[in-house]
Amino acid sequence: MPPAKRRPRTYDFRKTSTALFAQYGLARAAVRGLGEKDLALPSGLGEWSVAELVTHLGLTLESVTRAVEAAPPAGPQVALTDWPFTTASRAALNEERVREKAAGFAGRAALDDWLAETATRADQVLDGVLPGRLVAAPAGPMTLADFLVTRCVELVVHSDDVARATGHEVTLDRQALAACTRLLADALAARVPGASTEVRVPPYAVVQCVEGPRHTRGTPPNVVETDPLTWIRLATGRTDWASERAAARIAASGERADLSPYLPLMG
Repeated sequence: MPPAKRRPRTYDFRKTSTALFAQYGLARAAVRGLGEKDLALPSGLGEWSVAELVTHLGLTLESVTRAVEAAPPAGPQVALTDWPFTTASRAALNEERVREKAAGFAGRAALDDWLAETATRADQVLDGVLPGRLVAAPAGPMTLADFLVTRCVELVVHSDDVARATGHEVTLDRQALAACTRLLADALAARVPGASTEVRVPPYAVVQCVEGPRHTRGTPPNVVETDPLTWIRLATGRTDWASERAAARIAASGERADLSPYLPLMG
């Protein structure tokens, strides 16, 4: 019997918007604690420095302003669970935009001022906009509500990148972390449909995936469980399955509990 089609998860627009600005604020607070030497460190993402990674954080929120201010787009709507699989195709363009923007800052103060202005503009442009409005997202037409979820994912992932690159803690907003975890779990279920394996990322997400015998009651024959940050790092290629299994940050049981062939989800 084929697995039942899952109803797409919905996200509360007000909570998502609040989480977006909360995570951006937490990232900015952490960045203010970084010195010039920290900003010059390699980010661990290609050839970006930490300063360029921070610039990318700002461009992530700035993309909300650009999307809302642009004319409503035409064309097929991009499903939220498809979005993670579109990111790799835009990596080169993103790198070019980041380098160009970062090169224009005449010192640390200019970067800080721009990060603050970006938050103010995004807050203003979102005032009164309906969540269901289609906007010109980089991946294609999306509802504003869905697009803000993708921005939460970007901010959570790259806030963690800043923390790993500098050794300075960057607090993750609980609601933003939940949205990021859930979207990436749902994307896995969309990429590898099935009901033989249950993936648990407490306290935020549980999905079933992978073809095979369908589980109906009791403990599933194949179970994977991990924490949200480990899951996010796996799904975005910041770490790998074997390393996290060896470190006991993944519990996996059953012959279909190896997710390594399906990861990462984002490029």
